[in-house]
Amino acid sequence: MRIIVRTNDAHKKFIMSHVFDSSAVKKPTNLTVNSDLLSRARKLNINLSATLEKALVAELKNAEKQSWLKKNKKAISALNNFSEKNGLFSDSYREL
Repeated sequence: MRIIVRTNDAHKKFIMSHVFDSSAVKKPTNLTVNSDLLSRARKLNINLSATLEKALVAELKNAEKQSWLKKNKKAISALNNFSEKNGLFSDSYREL
């Protein structure tokens, strides 16, 4: 039986609180966007800045997660191997 270490929650708090400084000054920038997409968004009064920030936060979270998983791949594998050989630390408390 293969034990998989759940890494999603292990770094979630770090990622959530360190993605970016929400109190930082906003900086104007120029972007190139598909004209139809832009026109449709404007017609629906979609806030482009807020939408971009949400998308960037999601991308940064994903990039941080992938980086964390890559950085900790050996440790996760070692813990999985240890657990496979010796069981989980909580096995003695588990009720069936």
